Amino acid sequence: MSDKSKEEKVSTTLFQKRWKKFKSLKRGYYSFIIVVIFYIFSFLLPFFVGRDALIVKYEGEYYFPVFKFYLAETFRQKEVQGEANYRMLKEQFKQQDNDNWVLMPVYPYGPNENLLDELTEIPPTHPNNVHFFGTDDRGRDVLARLLYGFNIGISFSLIVTILSYTIGVSIGSMLGFFGGKVDIFGQRLIEIWSTLPFLYVMIILSSILNPNFLLLTFVLTLFGWMGMTYYVRGEFYREKARDYVSAAVSMGAGNSKIIFKHILPNALTPVITFLPFAIVANIFSLVALDYLGFGLPPPTPSWGQLMSQGMQNIEKWWLIGTPLIAMFLTLLSITFIGEAIREAFDPKVYSRLR
Repeated sequence: MSDKSKEEKVSTTLFQKRWKKFKSLKRGYYSFIIVVIFYIFSFLLPFFVGRDALIVKYEGEYYFPVFKFYLAETFRQKEVQGEANYRMLKEQFKQQDNDNWVLMPVYPYGPNENLLDELTEIPPTHPNNVHFFGTDDRGRDVLARLLYGFNIGISFSLIVTILSYTIGVSIGSMLGFFGGKVDIFGQRLIEIWSTLPFLYVMIILSSILNPNFLLLTFVLTLFGWMGMTYYVRGEFYREKARDYVSAAVSMGAGNSKIIFKHILPNALTPVITFLPFAIVANIFSLVALDYLGFGLPPPTPSWGQLMSQGMQNIEKWWLIGTPLIAMFLTLLSITFIGEAIREAFDPKVYSRLR
């Protein structure tokens, strides 16, 4: 072997090897790219999907409704109460044939906008060339609610997963590293806490408090950290018996240094492997809670609420079909990512101890 090839082999880090393996798994890699692009795009939705105009030129002045609220009186819309109706304002300017103009998003309908005054039939209405996925039973555009619901679902799941894993990894590390009485009492407390029925707790809390994003995040985090604790605890028990930990102890390394610098990096394989599947589970949990009526309050865009409307109006196929397809494609893509990560982080292929 030449010196150059030896140098390249030595300079390749463990992460680079795993990333290269992940990229070679095309199904998971492309799913990762697509999900990331859609998630980033979901934060820019007001510029592409929404009822608020991007720019309004009125009597020589420029307004930016996408960033600021304007009353209808600002543009002399006497027939409109509250916020200006920019679609109506655009048609009004066209009829006046003057220098005033309105630049609307590509799809000019908001997720919480009631369209009863504009619909020609009683909602829910069928998909057409104006409302691509139809409207729900409140006259709101289904496509807009699906797109905004994607952002809420992914964001909610990521926050819950990160918080749950932070708690689970921390507690699992303590139990596995110290062992003894700490482990025994810690395990008993976890077993007691795990016996609490999650759905009953949600029903009780929903009867006392109005569910919202923060409350649901808090409750699902309280019930979501226990599973990862067992995996991390087992990894710590295995890793702390290895020679490199004994060497660190003999050199006078403190507990915190041994835990965070030596053992934890070698115990993260199950954490990273199960991460995408935890995200899938939390998305499904939010959809299920919304479907049952214990989730995010109306009119928050939600796939579960659309599915609930679809079950109440079973003949309106688009109300249950579109959120089911959206959820299926999202969960399938994340599952593909999870499979690729699991194979890329397989300790039998790449390990820090080799």
